Amino acid sequence: GKKAMYVGGTTEIPEKTKGSLDLDQQDSAQFLSEKGALLLAVPYQNITGMEYGQQAGRRLGLAIAVNPLFLFSKKRKHYLTVYFSDQNGETQAAVFELAKGVVHEVVTTLETRSGQKVEFESEEARKHYEKEAN
Repeated sequence: GKKAMYVGGTTEIPEKTKGSLDLDQQDSAQFLSEKGALLLAVPYQNITGMEYGQQAGRRLGLAIAVNPLFLFSKKRKHYLTVYFSDQNGETQAAVFELAKGVVHEVVTTLETRSGQKVEFESEEARKHYEKEAN
């Protein structure tokens, strides 16, 4: 899996939970704890949008409680917000901080399997994403 930390969102996972994203399953993206326990499985077909940037997702109408101290760190952070529909059709969101070297691979895999294109939080985020591809 790709190292990641769950930063916040609308799921029951505690903030700052470290683990990995497993994108090897054909039907769903999975977030596993450091010990390998399944914490979240999102069917690719239920992903409704994604946002990448140095800040956690900003989409209107979806309140995501993310600790603002994360946004003032000197070190550049890489956040991927995944929006998805749960089994009741309700919109949910999960914000992950990704390790620097896995951003492009994670986003490309999620785009391919979900059919959704990632939105960039800023032009700087787009440039970093494209730079990492090379």
